[in-house]
Amino acid sequence: RPARRMALATGVLAAALPRVAAAVAVDAGDYAYVPPGTDLALLYYQHSQGSALYAGGHKTSAHADLRADVGIARGVRYLDVGGYTVAPQFLLPFGTVHTGGDLDGLGVSNGVGDLILATTVHLLKDDPGRRAFGITPWLWLPTGHYDRQRALNPFGENRWKFALQAGGVLPLGDKFTLDLIGDMQWFGDNTKAGPGGATLSQRPAWEVQTHLRYHLSAATSINLMASRYVGGETEIDGVRQHDRQRRTRASLGMAHFFAPGWQVLGTVGRDLAVENGVREDLRVNL
Repeated sequence: RPARRMALATGVLAAALPRVAAAVAVDAGDYAYVPPGTDLALLYYQHSQGSALYAGGHKTSAHADLRADVGIARGVRYLDVGGYTVAPQFLLPFGTVHTGGDLDGLGVSNGVGDLILATTVHLLKDDPGRRAFGITPWLWLPTGHYDRQRALNPFGENRWKFALQAGGVLPLGDKFTLDLIGDMQWFGDNTKAGPGGATLSQRPAWEVQTHLRYHLSAATSINLMASRYVGGETEIDGVRQHDRQRRTRASLGMAHFFAPGWQVLGTVGRDLAVENGVREDLRVNL
């Protein structure tokens, strides 16, 4: 029974870890229109923890301890290309993941993750009305630390990944703004999965996110987020792992410009429902 839990946990850990593996998760206001000529430098800190392991919607362990502390460095530049505002960017995750309890055999893992490239094309830029709409292709390069002898590789996945995301911003009166984001994700094969060099494949997945923001002032807002992630079942050498994800999350956050050109954002949230993997009891993003 513990061995079965360990095998299941190994197969679904990527979905339970911070959004290193699924960086298409965005913050409230990420799709707001920004004029060309703007440069952004961002630094993220993410902490998450959980202990309940689920398989097929049923709790199989209450002591599958998982804790992660992850940073992400991100750079964005807004350009005018043929009358459209285009925002090429990169994201580089790094950090450490600790396991314990029934997952103790997975140990501790740290390193630098796969480089992520993205470019948002703003198709609507009604700045005075706060409306916006954009499309973003995301590409993960297999550049991160990966060791097939280790059961836990939360940062380097040894495979290419691609996602196509669309996001819109809709003002609801003077004080409220609604952000709606959806994406599809496709995964390349990892042909060096595990000590035996098995081939790990993954089916496509999709995610929807919504952020409701309340603007206290021009510099400060609070937001409520809900998201749903579905799909992504894996196969190892053609054998289905029955680890399809159905994960629902919610968070509460705040954003504040404390000086011109300087903003701090923070959110606190958790998983509301999980079908497979470790349920997050706490997530803090700064």
